[in-house]
Amino acid sequence: MVSGATGDSMHLLGRPSGIRAFAFRLAGVAVAACLAFPGQAAAGGLVGARLAAKSYSGGPAATAATVERSPDQARIAFDLNLPVEAKAYVLADPDRVVVDLPEIGFLLDPAVGRLASLSRHAKTPPPLVSSFRFGQFAPGRSRIVIDLSGPARIVKAASEPTPSGGASRLVIQLAATDPDSFRAAARAARAVQLLAAPAPENAGEMTVPPKSSLPTVYIDPGHGGVDMGAVSPNGVYEKSIVLEFGRELAARLEKGGRVKPMMTRSDDVFIPLSQRVKIARDGGASLFISIHADTLYEGAVHGATIYTISDRASDAEAARLAAKENNADQAGGLANSEDAVDVNDILADLTRRETRAMSHVFAYDLAARWKAAGDLNKNPLRSAGFVVLKAPDVPSVLLELGYLSSAQDIAKLTAAEWRRRATERVAEAIERYFARPQGAQDHTAAVVVDGPRPSATPH
Repeated sequence: MVSGATGDSMHLLGRPSGIRAFAFRLAGVAVAACLAFPGQAAAGGLVGARLAAKSYSGGPAATAATVERSPDQARIAFDLNLPVEAKAYVLADPDRVVVDLPEIGFLLDPAVGRLASLSRHAKTPPPLVSSFRFGQFAPGRSRIVIDLSGPARIVKAASEPTPSGGASRLVIQLAATDPDSFRAAARAARAVQLLAAPAPENAGEMTVPPKSSLPTVYIDPGHGGVDMGAVSPNGVYEKSIVLEFGRELAARLEKGGRVKPMMTRSDDVFIPLSQRVKIARDGGASLFISIHADTLYEGAVHGATIYTISDRASDAEAARLAAKENNADQAGGLANSEDAVDVNDILADLTRRETRAMSHVFAYDLAARWKAAGDLNKNPLRSAGFVVLKAPDVPSVLLELGYLSSAQDIAKLTAAEWRRRATERVAEAIERYFARPQGAQDHTAAVVVDGPRPSATPH
């Protein structure tokens, strides 16, 4: 137990309260119990742990987590079935601890890392660790990212035997340190990252698909792996919602036979923003669709929004969302220097303009067809400088399916029938885009580009 009057101790999953905690204890004892209830991938929380158990194929697995923290110390322990080798380091801006591991099956609810929601007196110093997340980082690799409220040093990050002598436990122990020491350690870790050769397999599905007579459409489910994305108040995770939608959309397009669908990620893995763009360009993409589901403080805001690339955001909400999404690499534990590079300079301005015009064409038609499947945001067509939309030669849009802060949207996003209708409308828009004569495409683009600018209100 961490000492100090302001410390708190959370033995997550260790002291079950009700059916939810009990279910997660079962995940650590008998994976078969989880397999009996596969559920829907879109729901997250308990369902997410069941899905992790369903896809688990042996090897190291984490089944529970224990957290002890105070303003000057923290200890996070994962119960494991096998010992693993851990490599830990700190990164700054924002301040984080990153723990790299071999691939681990995390058979527990990601909500265990949402520690910042704990109520504390306003005058009480915050605990050293504000939250943490975990998941697959790349094939064969997993990662834990710990968010800090102040500078910290790593006291320990290693597997050790449990007191009973069975299985193993990954212990991450931190202590507060001075800012100068923390910055020096972060600079050293950043230098190591820069010197390390980037692993091609880190980009997920990097294999270039064989050439096809059909146009290739890349579907990009946002976030993934250690990057959870947005989360609803009841534990629905963006990374799961968008992956399920992307899989269903790809299946519908494959069945239609008019385009060749590809996915930047087809499972729960982290992919850096620049790699998502590279995957699509290397794969000969004719259209790129990034799928997301945001959250807001205003629960009344709901409906889908379609974004295109622009040098200046169409409104304040578009600027906020672009800034948030462009920081996804930090959520995955990458240093700032690894952020995606703007690739716009590699082609002539004329090519960029044509690509952006074609993006507007698709966005306009997608918004029109979406009305038949679900609500549109009151300001459904927006633009901002999203990194994943910056391929200069691939028409690209970012589709926000809805808001996880809206009970109305969550009910739809987690419903199989709604997802079927929505993916059908998106598929129809894609197929119509490629069937449209070039002249008609140019005319529609003019209508969108030269039309009224979106308002500044997010709903």
